[in-house]
Amino acid sequence: MASEKDPRLPFQEALDIVRLPNATQTQSVHRFMGQRAAYVPGSDMPPIMPRLHIAAFGGHVFAQAGLAVCRARKELEDKKGTKPSERRGLHTIHGFFTASGIHNRPFIHEVTPLTATRSLSTLSVTTRQPSEPSTNPSGDNFPLADALLPLGDPCFTAVCSFKLPEEHSAGVDMQDDAPQKRFASILASRQPQDWLPVPPVDVTGMVAMAGNNIVGAFPVVDMKKVDMKGFNAGKPAHERRELILYRLLLPLPSDGSGSQGWNANAHVLVHAFAADRNGLLMGGNHVGFGWSLDRAASLSNSFVMHVNADCAVMRAEDGWWVQEFSFPRAAAGRITVMSKIWSPRGVHVATEFQDGMLRGREDVEEKGKL
Repeated sequence: MASEKDPRLPFQEALDIVRLPNATQTQSVHRFMGQRAAYVPGSDMPPIMPRLHIAAFGGHVFAQAGLAVCRARKELEDKKGTKPSERRGLHTIHGFFTASGIHNRPFIHEVTPLTATRSLSTLSVTTRQPSEPSTNPSGDNFPLADALLPLGDPCFTAVCSFKLPEEHSAGVDMQDDAPQKRFASILASRQPQDWLPVPPVDVTGMVAMAGNNIVGAFPVVDMKKVDMKGFNAGKPAHERRELILYRLLLPLPSDGSGSQGWNANAHVLVHAFAADRNGLLMGGNHVGFGWSLDRAASLSNSFVMHVNADCAVMRAEDGWWVQEFSFPRAAAGRITVMSKIWSPRGVHVATEFQDGMLRGREDVEEKGKL
């Protein structure tokens, strides 16, 4: 739970949802509403700093919509009496951001089952927000009355897939060398907790003005940024890497059955939430927009699990997880961000592929003013 000393909320508080009554007689649409305001990047920086962000953090709606899909999927399995061994794990999320999220009103998610085969199921989710602020003047802790407010156009849509767990086929388990091996000397130069915190807004100019030791109010996970300047020096942008270490702020509750949705699928969503942070901004730094960024915004985001969902479970005793960011392409006012998710033991668990708007101001020289 957040406090005056540490305002960061855990996943189970920041992203939790409440079930809403069906809007019609049909049972095919499952409706949910978020209960807490989304984090706004930069809202936790000194007041004198320029505000590059006014929209809600995109990872909030991405992960919360995924949570709504997981809850709907569980309702279907409970109704069918599906055995625990036959329940599917979250496999992919393919999302599209069609409007900026607004932090002072809830996200309302409508989930529709699409297909169901022996090993794979798909569901879609459409997310809207009320066209006016929450009935709670604080703009947070949203009451159920907010679900009755008129809704705006969809701000996010996604298709999610769920897959039965499997063993490796004929023992095949192939991956690249883990960053713990490739960057061993860099990572060994200090303890994970001793790296600087991930900046609230990782834009070179903003960090230069605000300082690089702001923990901020970013929820769900504690995140540290590894200093990769030496490795990246002299390399073209597509060969550079950024490493982020992260772990849960608080463990997710577990009741054995996951009746509240805090099972392995929820852990997958924690990784998806964290992977969305600052990727476009770091890419902007590497292509020369560190002092001249005009706009960065997610357009689409795909999160793909490469292993069974239970491999994504985050245990405090396991240590820090690693995000490995790369930026393979930038053109046409957009950038591609790829983030590989590595377990503390060096298993490549998942990959995020993000395509986002990235625009710089041509009238501002690099190392000039924001």
